[in-house]
Amino acid sequence: MNFDGLTIAGDISVDEQDLASRSRDASIFSVRPQAVVYPKDSSDIEKLVKWVGEQKSTHPKLSVTARAAGTDMTGGPLSESIILDTTKYLNHIIEVGGDYAITQPGVYYRDFEKTVAEKGLLFPSYPASKEICAMGGIVNNNSGGEKTLSYGQTERYVRGMRMILSDGNEYEFKSLNTQELESKKSQENFEGQVYRELYDLINRHYDIITKAKPDVSKNSAGYYLWNVWDKSAGTFDMTKLFVGAQGTLGIMAQATIGLVKPKKYSKLLIMFLKNLAPLGELVNKVLKYKPETFECYDDQTLKIAIEFLPQIAQQPKDDMPKLVLIVEFTSDDEADASSRLEAAKADVQKFKMVQTHTVHDVAEGERYWTIRRESFNMLRHHAGVKHTAPFIDDVIVHPLQLPQFLPKLNELISQYKGLTYTVAGHAGDANFHVIPLMDFHDEANRKAIPELSEKVYDLVASMHGSITAEHNDGLIRTPYLPKMYSPEIIELFKKTKEIFDPQNIFNPGKKVPSTGSVSALDYALSHVIKE
Repeated sequence: MNFDGLTIAGDISVDEQDLASRSRDASIFSVRPQAVVYPKDSSDIEKLVKWVGEQKSTHPKLSVTARAAGTDMTGGPLSESIILDTTKYLNHIIEVGGDYAITQPGVYYRDFEKTVAEKGLLFPSYPASKEICAMGGIVNNNSGGEKTLSYGQTERYVRGMRMILSDGNEYEFKSLNTQELESKKSQENFEGQVYRELYDLINRHYDIITKAKPDVSKNSAGYYLWNVWDKSAGTFDMTKLFVGAQGTLGIMAQATIGLVKPKKYSKLLIMFLKNLAPLGELVNKVLKYKPETFECYDDQTLKIAIEFLPQIAQQPKDDMPKLVLIVEFTSDDEADASSRLEAAKADVQKFKMVQTHTVHDVAEGERYWTIRRESFNMLRHHAGVKHTAPFIDDVIVHPLQLPQFLPKLNELISQYKGLTYTVAGHAGDANFHVIPLMDFHDEANRKAIPELSEKVYDLVASMHGSITAEHNDGLIRTPYLPKMYSPEIIELFKKTKEIFDPQNIFNPGKKVPSTGSVSALDYALSHVIKE
């Protein structure tokens, strides 16, 4: 690629090793970029975006895709054009206040967590991949995790963002009152134009946008148009749109993140389920006691942990539960946390296929947490000749629907004989990560990807759930958004993309399918890992 006319303080690489490493994330895809740019500051991003905009007329496929740690499971940070890697230089925590922190996108969460913990604070929507993911991905995917049951997703904690938009300029975004909104709309620049056009789009279609919001506790599918304009509060907040947009509307330079003080006391209840049949009823019974966290992993995950983490997974192989459930009760009052745990424990005794165990030792509790948090990473690195295949990995329904949903989901997967898969996730949210293991050289396995996706997402849509609770759309789920949203809402997503990015500079093909002779699904399937 020729970068004539572009001068930045950071680095530009066409090194084969850089291109190869940026061609993969944690998804089933491999997409080779033409170049990797490492911006040293936001000025470098501005220059790159302006340069791409100037080149678009002669090089229409030129684009910029932002990338942080590359742990995405959807192909979100993959591109055939330019990858903008933020981890090399844009990796600073700018400020930590009394209940907030300002961070650049390339900061690894493990470093962010340690820094804010020094002030007794916590960012509660961290994902299970917290040891390897970065803040840019967390914000742009609207990540959630083990504490989302009580604290909500990332969208709840982003108070402000600095974004480089498609005109190549950096702007600050935060919640605005009506007077501030009118001031923004009156500006005679690109920012003012964006405010005017987005306000008009949302205001004219307010009712259908509001009704389109999925009725589940977590959602990362589509653009969150329903969150931007709060008529009752009189606030207009574009950060609600940028969160979860996978860098398709602009590039994040920094974000102001709200923090919380964690509860003083934590009590852990472990449940071993011998049969999945009562899971739905069990989950809803336990939820009455308001656990902060309600996680799970299955026997396949446990078997892998026993093999590869024997010091962690101390479980006899001849006494394997079908599902392990981790329930955490927290409070600033120790007696309150303990009483809720004991009440939940007593209430589930009627389930004959359930055994319970109260954890009294921190080290013991950490063993269960390690298996849950490392479930996908263990599978990814110890699958042998097979690959982890996250393509139906993030479905969510309402917890009350679990008794109907789970048997139907198992029936669909069981149609594919010999398909090995693991289940882990957030039982309290009814959000399950189903990860098949596949040999991508096997044509039957490759064929199963769109077939099973179609069936599972039809089931989820029939229950008004979401095809992705927290992992986002990327290459793998963008083609299936019409199963969740009406043609009118899909059209509004397209218009939103056009308002912010009329030249299609930012991460094309995600959230809104790219136009062209090749469908979004065919494009995605053509990039499934081949080695």
